Amino acid sequence: MGTSEERVVAVIMVGGPTKGTRFRPLSLNIPKPLFPLAGQPMVHHPISACKTIPNLAQIYLVGFYEEREFALYVSSISNELRVPVRYLREDKPHGSAGGLYNFRDLIMEDNPSHIVLLNCDVCCSFPLPGMLEAHRRYGGMGTILVIKVSPESANQFGELVADPVTNELLHYTEKPETFVSDRINCGAYIFTPDIFTAIQGVSSQRKDRATLRRLSSFEALQPPNRSPPSDFVRLDQDILSPLAGKKQLYVYETMDFWEQIKTPGMSLKCSALYLAQFRFTSPHLLASSDGRKNATICGDVYIHPSAKVHPTAKIGPNVSISANARIGAGVRLISCIILDDVEIKENAVVIHAIVGWKSSIGRWSRVQAAGDYNAKLGVTILGESVTVEDEVVVINSIILPNKTLNVSVQEEIIL
Repeated sequence: MGTSEERVVAVIMVGGPTKGTRFRPLSLNIPKPLFPLAGQPMVHHPISACKTIPNLAQIYLVGFYEEREFALYVSSISNELRVPVRYLREDKPHGSAGGLYNFRDLIMEDNPSHIVLLNCDVCCSFPLPGMLEAHRRYGGMGTILVIKVSPESANQFGELVADPVTNELLHYTEKPETFVSDRINCGAYIFTPDIFTAIQGVSSQRKDRATLRRLSSFEALQPPNRSPPSDFVRLDQDILSPLAGKKQLYVYETMDFWEQIKTPGMSLKCSALYLAQFRFTSPHLLASSDGRKNATICGDVYIHPSAKVHPTAKIGPNVSISANARIGAGVRLISCIILDDVEIKENAVVIHAIVGWKSSIGRWSRVQAAGDYNAKLGVTILGESVTVEDEVVVINSIILPNKTLNVSVQEEIIL
């Protein structure tokens, strides 16, 4: 275990508006990191995990969003967790490692012995205390959270090979064309401050190469080189791959759940995973049936305190209902996210769907999908202020904001 003097700083990379395009139409209204999963903003889950780290001094959120978009959330979460949380806006893309290096002076203000680096669009249990303990035991510069996946899906991620005895990272390659390993990078790391020296080394090498090219008469005759700028440093290709096998990087394997949250469909799956985790971490957040006054609850369900749910409704499993939603008599909800100010009228059914802010679903209507989280139309999505009139069926479709549906649709994208 660490000494009482050791301090830890956490950095969570939240991306920016240009990075959330696959999350449309939901990211049209809200920064992707603030989209609710299991009733809590996406970024809330890694932040809560950081709170379990002993001697945590500060949490930084780093991204391209305007500061005003995060100001309210950062203020409320700081007060709630009683840990300083601060948003840092990048002026331009610096890469996953370059973004960290860009704010090195602020990060090192607390003189941390360790730096936790997480990606916001990752859904997992974030076993950070155990990972930190293993990192100290390894004695290296960095430790990577890894998980075993099917060989068929491994090439979508960074694949790695580690020593089965020492857990040293021996080889790392990002999205290889041929199979390397069924162990992949989970996008969660713990580093010592030496990581800044490693990033600076990559940046210095780039500058030196650029200087050599300018001085070479042969290079001057060639077309302009499209290599990235010296301050753009990628963690995977520029740091992890070159340092593998040099006794500096190690792995910590999780046996728990892990997913990437790239699309709205995956957000529904990840909401289910976090709801299931609440049974162990935050059971007070889960709704329960208690007599005739409340709706029938099946499985893991979150209902915001301000939402109004009719006692004859049947909710769950895997349902999240946000603030000021109104759920009418006889409504059936299964595997769905109901966002703020939504009204679902009597006897409507919603299955495998995300219902956008201020939308309305009419009496005896059905909004549903097959529930294939990876398919483009595997989850039905209603954007903000969509009205589905009475007795209308919407199946496997995406409806952009401010539309009214008075006829049934199936497998359509309505712009």
